[in-house]
Amino acid sequence: MANHKSALKRARQSEVRRLRNKAYKTRVRGAVKAVRAAEPGKAAEQLPGAVAIIQKTASKGVIHPNQAARKVSRLARLVNRVQAS
Repeated sequence: MANHKSALKRARQSEVRRLRNKAYKTRVRGAVKAVRAAEPGKAAEQLPGAVAIIQKTASKGVIHPNQAARKVSRLARLVNRVQAS
């Protein structure tokens, strides 16, 4: 464990950030799961909300921008494929 005052503060900040990042990642997983599990008509309605959550998470630096783009692309492709069939 840290002993210096600045190291103790850094440990506290890291823990707060870790929990915040975990919450963002959980929201992303939940949004993706909701779109995947939705019925064909509802999936298209839920896609914009999921995309917003993913992009916000990337803008905060919690996930890499390329990872966000990949998730959005795969979700959009899935929704388009389901609507076409």
